[in-house]
Formats: sequence, structure tokens, C-alpha cells
Amino acid sequence: MLLVTVSCGLLVLLIAGGLIFKSWPILTLKPVSDLLFSSTWQPLKGEFGFFPFIMGTLWVTGVAVIIAVPISLFTAIYLSEYAGRRVRAVMGPLIDLLAGIPSVVYGVWGVLLIVPFVQDHVAPFFRTFSDGYTVLTAGVVLAVMIFPVIISVCVEVFNSIPVELREASLSLGATRWQTVKHVVLRRALPGIIAANVLGLSRAFGETMAVLMVAGNVVANPQRVLDPAYPLPALIANHYGEMMSIPLYDSALMLAALILFGVVLIFSVVSRLVLIRVERRTG
Repeated sequence: MLLVTVSCGLLVLLIAGGLIFKSWPILTLKPVSDLLFSSTWQPLKGEFGFFPFIMGTLWVTGVAVIIAVPISLFTAIYLSEYAGRRVRAVMGPLIDLLAGIPSVVYGVWGVLLIVPFVQDHVAPFFRTFSDGYTVLTAGVVLAVMIFPVIISVCVEVFNSIPVELREASLSLGATRWQTVKHVVLRRALPGIIAANVLGLSRAFGETMAVLMVAGNVVANPQRVLDPAYPLPALIANHYGEMMSIPLYDSALMLAALILFGVVLIFSVVSRLVLIRVERRTG
């Protein structure tokens, strides 16, 4: 069991090592600052600027998290603290079903429903034109995809809090909402942070659904109604094609390495935050 556990941990290092090895040719020829902060993407001329793709990823993920976190948190609170057995029995399997739906189905749903809604209603409301393939569209689809991840983890965290803490708060005259606000949420804060980071990591790496609704235009988004081209979509669209172009394969592997690094940084930062929160609440 120790050997299997260590092997699983080493997979992270093996993946990182493989991505660095494949990205090394372009890293030795191009300054990292030019690769990360240049907006010029012309592979035929040897120009590989990842800034539009990085910003596209951040925009789409940010919109998804802003939408998903409050909805998921309130849903988890309701299921854990207010809902009856029948509601839990019905909603639990439905939320689990959301987690099992293939991403391409979410993409088709976004194309058929969200894209026309943004094109016909949201964009005219803001007196602008849009074909519907925007940061907002991708963010909404991505938010729905990470709902079950955050909800399931938060519900488990809330259910792990001893009932005696709730009863003690209620016996002192606190309302149910005051108990949730000052006792349950305070005690569950580390778990809530972990759930949101897990959802954020899922959002960062999602490919197919975002690829279908983001617009895939190589440009820096300035608003939520602009199209975007996230890094996962770049890799999925072009890997295996045009590999005869010098450094193209290495550039795409660098895009994967950037994604890997961003998720790793978020995981480390979240772990540090969790440690501090646990010390304060402990």
C-alpha cells in the first residue's frame, strides 16, 4: 500500500517532468516574459504569445466561480440544514447525475440554449452586438459543470459537524439561520475553502464544453460579452495538427505546463489558507 501511495504521488512529478521536457525547446529559444506576456500568436512566423489564452482562461474561470460559489453554497446549506428527507432523497441523485454528464453534453446545451439567450437578450440589454459565443456563455456553462463538485463537498462538510453544536446554539435562543451563520459556517470554513478550490481546479482544466461556447478568438477579453480562447481549448484544437511547424508542439506543451502550474499554485495557496483558518478556528 505504501508503494502504491508513493507511486500515485510520483505521477504528479512525472507529469510535470514530461511537460517541462517537451516544452524545453521553446523555453531555450524564447524568453519566458515574451511567451507569457506577448499577445502575438503567429506560429508560421515563430511567434507564440500566450497572454490572450491566459487571460481567456482567467476570465472564463472567474465568471464561472463568481456564479457557482454563492449558488452552490446556499444550495448546500439548504440541503444540509433545512430540506426534509424527501427533498434530499430527490435532489441528491440529481446533483450526482450532474457530475456524471459528459462535458460535450454541457457544450451542446450551451450552444442550443445559452448562446441564443446571450445573443438575443443579454447583449441587446447592454446595447451591444454579440453572436453569443462569449466569456459569459462559457462561464455560465462552466459554473453549471462545477455545481455538483462544490455542493457535494460542502454538504459532506456540513453533515460532519456535530449536531450538539447546533443544539447548543439553538438552546441559547439563536435562530436556525443565526446557528448556520455563526456556528455551522464558521466550523465548516476550511471545508468550504477546499470545496471551492476543487471546483476552481475543475474549471481551469475543462476543455470540451468551453471550447464549444467561448468563441475561440485570439484576443484579450475586455468584458464578459467578448469572445475568449482558453488554454485548454487551444491545446484541444491544435494538438496533433500542424506539427510540422517548428516549435509548435513545444508551444502547446508549454500551454499544458502553464495550466499545470496555475492549478498547482492554487492548490498550494489554498493549503496555506486552510492551515491558517484551521489555526484560527481551532
